Amino acid sequence: MAAIDVFSNVFDTLPLVKDASASGNLQVLKSLLGPAFRGMVLQRGKSEPLSSMPVDYSVTFDWNYLRNKPEFSRLYEAAKGSQWNATIDLDWTAPVDPLSDETALLPWDFLPVANLASFQKASPKERAEQRRGITAWLLSQSLHGEQGALHAACQVTEAVPWLDGKLYGSTQVVDEGRHVEVFHAYLTKKLEKRYDINDNLYVVIDALMSDRRWDMKFLGMQIMVEGLALGTFGMIQQMTKEPLLKQMLKYIITDEARHVHYGVLALKEFLRELTEKERREREDWAFEVSLFLRNRFFAHEFYDEYYGHVMTRAQWERTVLESEMMSRFRKTMFKRVVPNLKRIGLLTDRIKPRYAELGLLGFEHGRAAPELTATDLINDAD
Repeated sequence: MAAIDVFSNVFDTLPLVKDASASGNLQVLKSLLGPAFRGMVLQRGKSEPLSSMPVDYSVTFDWNYLRNKPEFSRLYEAAKGSQWNATIDLDWTAPVDPLSDETALLPWDFLPVANLASFQKASPKERAEQRRGITAWLLSQSLHGEQGALHAACQVTEAVPWLDGKLYGSTQVVDEGRHVEVFHAYLTKKLEKRYDINDNLYVVIDALMSDRRWDMKFLGMQIMVEGLALGTFGMIQQMTKEPLLKQMLKYIITDEARHVHYGVLALKEFLRELTEKERREREDWAFEVSLFLRNRFFAHEFYDEYYGHVMTRAQWERTVLESEMMSRFRKTMFKRVVPNLKRIGLLTDRIKPRYAELGLLGFEHGRAAPELTATDLINDAD
């Protein structure tokens, strides 16, 4: 990468790093600096076909094969009975017209560009093409997140100390592989468009993959990333008129609900055993990761393709922040994440003011993952 590109990336990254170090927790900042440098400055998610992330964690074997976690056992049984085959359970022969209004991928008023004069003046075909682009961008980030979840699920299955947890973890590995399969197939065969991973998402995946502590992997993936995915998939599933996408997301939501439940079950017990210092680090880390996840919805990759020549990045970000898309994603993301953080003990009076500053504390009394079914998640997407 050219030196001028690196300098430009550093400049663009400074506001995000400042935003994501709001807690002042040096341990948390230290854990995020490496991933932020690799993802935002070096742009490894975009400049490399393959990324190698440093991994340092312990693998735990249970030679007693003790089955003493009935909640995990019940979740394991539910997962075994809920497996689906993407090849035969979804109708891939049905045509998908990304430019159709009758089977619209997304409603017009949801697009972040809906109120831009240049978009309104565009031809019907050009507007439909941008709707295809936004949908492809959203599903591309889902694809990248699912690959991160696939790797994280392998890691936590190795590292979690309870046999019942390992058995359930094995089903999540299968789930995540299937999710990578279906998102990739839909993007390449139906939309015929795929975007690179967003820098903010890369940072989160790098951070949780390279952390040696298994509970941080649970916190980052099962609670934060999977919680975000639940809200995103439920909202798109409700809005889309495209039959294959609607059915595909319904299946995926059922899997994701189990994954978040798994994280809550594991962490609510484990976090009680930590010292106050250790708990505070995880509390601050979750808050800062939530900012990275929020910032991923700026859709810079879509901006670079369609609007980089029309407006500055700062103007684009203001447009996105004021859009219906960001409003809905902000609501659905934290509507899922905040109650789960509270349930596992990471939404204390100490951290609440930071969420309040972002206008997110109102979600703390929402229903946490174990109290939600997949049907609840679809019907409650708004």
